[in-house]
Amino acid sequence: MKFALLFAAAVAEAAVVARECTAPGPDEDGRYTISAPGIKAQFIPYGATLTNLFVKDKNGSDIDVVLGYDDVNYYPKDPSHPVYNAVPGRYANRIGNGRYTIDGVTYHTEQNDGNNTLHSGTNNWSYRFWNVTAFSADSITFSLLDASNSSLGMLGRVEANVTYSVTKDTWHIKITARSLDQKTPIMPTQHTYFNLDAYRNPASPKIWDHTLYLPYSPRYLEGDQGALPTGKILTAAPGSINDFASAPNLTVGHARNLTGFEGNCGANGACEGYNGYWLIDNPPPDADFVARLSSAFSGVKAELRTNQPGLVLYSCNWMDGTASLKKTQGIPGVNEKVVRSSCIAIEAQDWPDGINHPEWNRTTAQIYGPGRTLNWESSWTFGLL
Repeated sequence: MKFALLFAAAVAEAAVVARECTAPGPDEDGRYTISAPGIKAQFIPYGATLTNLFVKDKNGSDIDVVLGYDDVNYYPKDPSHPVYNAVPGRYANRIGNGRYTIDGVTYHTEQNDGNNTLHSGTNNWSYRFWNVTAFSADSITFSLLDASNSSLGMLGRVEANVTYSVTKDTWHIKITARSLDQKTPIMPTQHTYFNLDAYRNPASPKIWDHTLYLPYSPRYLEGDQGALPTGKILTAAPGSINDFASAPNLTVGHARNLTGFEGNCGANGACEGYNGYWLIDNPPPDADFVARLSSAFSGVKAELRTNQPGLVLYSCNWMDGTASLKKTQGIPGVNEKVVRSSCIAIEAQDWPDGINHPEWNRTTAQIYGPGRTLNWESSWTFGLL
């Protein structure tokens, strides 16, 4: 089935915020393309998803640094649904034990991640076909009207908009959301998976040689075996497994030989690496970045700026090697699959499960009623080392 037909059918049965954009439609392969000097980004309405992101490497070549599929029709079909570069919501990450309470009323959510709820369940925003409400050469806006209880336990209607735009070497993301009826949890993110080598490093497809610097993030939330925050706020000692703040040259795999790296992200030892939340503590208003990911092989660096108070790091432990790389990535016969620990998701967002931890004082930032609008902003600037 052609993507345009699939999209049209989905839109016909979905409630949308505004009339569909009358600007030119997607490319023949179903992607909407925006570009600026040094950067090209492509999107589809399903999940308001980024499918391709091309930046310049140290040789001046365009490389695609995010995961995805060649066939845009496969995004809604993939049973594993890894949330490739989509917008999960209305409440991203985990809700402990599938429940939360507002004004003395307890609401129950879909337990789709063990005993917990992940990204609001299996009908969250990353499963929806969004409406394209604006589109130009360097910007695109997706809009969605999320019906009450369309994700179990998420009551009240929410109007959401995602605008992606590009300027020289920079990808900008803006998300707004407002409740139309009643108080409800709202905490979205942009769930992008990076491999800055585009899987073209013949030595290894893994992410361990990438460098990660979080200059304002020595503190992180302790997670249990299901990657749910316990409530404790810990500080990483220099050189320890969860330290990315003490020096600018720590690789993602700098702690691979330390006891505890296997199992650092839970699953009773089965999750190696990272799947947790780091606080961004008091960055100055003129901070150059709050996170910098880079690769010596490609020479590419990516610098994050955001108005969010922290970020999730997930080092792709659960990728099992069955998913193929896009034709824009990899080395035939060498790197052809998305294998374990071969990518990293960096997701700016508020504190996971903050609605169940009043001691963190995140309620105002995560519960929205009529008359208040969430404003989420991030940008990634790409350059060379």
